[in-house]
Amino acid sequence: MNKKLTILSWAEEDRPREKLQLKGKSSLSEAELVAILIGSGSQSQSAVELSKSILSSVHNDLNQLAKLGIQDLTKFNGIGEAKAISIVSALELGRRRKDISSQVRPQILASQDAYRLMKPELMDQPTEQFWVILMNRSNRVIHKKPISLGGISGTVVDPKVVFKVALENLASGIILVHNHPSGNLKASEADIRLTKKLKEAGSLLEIPILDHIIFADEGYLSFMDENML
Repeated sequence: MNKKLTILSWAEEDRPREKLQLKGKSSLSEAELVAILIGSGSQSQSAVELSKSILSSVHNDLNQLAKLGIQDLTKFNGIGEAKAISIVSALELGRRRKDISSQVRPQILASQDAYRLMKPELMDQPTEQFWVILMNRSNRVIHKKPISLGGISGTVVDPKVVFKVALENLASGIILVHNHPSGNLKASEADIRLTKKLKEAGSLLEIPILDHIIFADEGYLSFMDENML
């Protein structure tokens, strides 16, 4: 009886895993990438040959391959449920990555852009919250993150937490945002002191504070617009 033609039985230079390590992922064909997923072929086909058969059935169209389900894939001799699941899972990850990369990150060019961005989070909130908008070098939004959720009259903000979040997300700049549930758009002394402290810390870490927005349902105050930053 013929033994399964596994990847480990090939010459080293022909093994897809080793080829990826030596020459990089772009050097592999689609069949070789699928072969890495399935690991072994059938008694009559190597993993690459089996992968070529699968791809040939969909005219080498990866979009069509992604439409195949587990039952479709297990019709190929040498593809069991576990291998089919590996292929389906890998293609689903690729689809999700494509969905994320196709989304254009919003760009903040003025204070009103930041205000509009935060409306879904802060409109009609009965308690004070402190958020940061994390930006890249093109002023596009990486994330908006809550830092502190407080009471009606205030919230406590730890600068270490602010910059921990910024460093973890490789932010090049930060916009501070907190709401005043009362609708009062005047910056308190505590707001001013906190902004100054965060600005100084940001200068040391080379992560500048680009603005501080005080949010209210009917409008906002921008420290940058008011030359308070």
